[in-house]
Amino acid sequence: MPELPAVFEVGSLIVIVAILLADLLIVARRPHVPTLRESAIWVGLYVGLALVFAVAMLVFAGGEPAGQFLAGWLTEYSLSIDNLFVFVILMGRFAVPKKIQQEVLMLGIIIALVLRGVFILLGAQLIEDFSWIFYIFGAWLVWTAIQQLRDHDEDDQKDSVIVRLLRRRVRITDTFDDMKLRTTQDGVRHFTPLLIVLIAIGTTDLLFALDSIPAIFGITQSAFIVFTANVFALMGLRQLYFLLGGLLERLVYLKYGIAFILAFIGVKLVFHALHANELPFLNGGEPVAWAPEITTVTSLLVIVAAMGAATAASVIRLRRDAARNDAGARTAD
Repeated sequence: MPELPAVFEVGSLIVIVAILLADLLIVARRPHVPTLRESAIWVGLYVGLALVFAVAMLVFAGGEPAGQFLAGWLTEYSLSIDNLFVFVILMGRFAVPKKIQQEVLMLGIIIALVLRGVFILLGAQLIEDFSWIFYIFGAWLVWTAIQQLRDHDEDDQKDSVIVRLLRRRVRITDTFDDMKLRTTQDGVRHFTPLLIVLIAIGTTDLLFALDSIPAIFGITQSAFIVFTANVFALMGLRQLYFLLGGLLERLVYLKYGIAFILAFIGVKLVFHALHANELPFLNGGEPVAWAPEITTVTSLLVIVAAMGAATAASVIRLRRDAARNDAGARTAD
């Protein structure tokens, strides 16, 4: 893959940081509950920015890096749907006031980006030093795909170890005080639940990154592309939260699409390792002939098809259930 010019990489990171800061400033100056129209406009804006970035990468580095970015971005965007489920659960569990939910999500996403950046650098170094780790990444993704099909409702209701430890060791009020981390109650300084929510969002996202980061490394080994794909996927996640709202829980087949993507990329990683003969003692020191090298275009098509099919099947299910309920109501009348 052609190397991206250093000027392009540095310039891109500066622009991305500027966009994040501008977004944070806008949210902080006008806290409110966004309308569906406003959320749709912002989601469209961030999708447009990602596509513009892909075009810029096409101009500066060629089709292969641009295709890898698009495939990686779509993968991260698809897998980030799980994050939305968690956001819904966290906002309800901690009774976060709707007025400050935008700011809470924005700060949580920034924390998640910082943690993911560290994780991406570690992953890139591991791949460079120990290329056979593709086998581990691949097996992990296939196992995660199987786990994705299981019911996680009980697990979703449990607080993380860090949150439970904070509750035991730190004075925390029962109510929020706008976006303040600390407040005074009966003359004593306490932390507000905002501290727990931010930590819960950041650490939970890092757990999801254990799946999504290896998945995107199955598409590209460029740490820059991996990080920027994560940034553009997470940047529009806040608006997507308000746009989809309760619809997420009714798209019942999305988890199958996500599981299929994870399994596909897991298999792709193993094929890549076999094809490159990452373990020399396999097959007498020769690459495994039957292990195909899955192209970026193929990955892109599979990701789009999987999410499209899962969404379409969920919508058909919703319509059938609605029609059945209407028929039942007419019968009752």
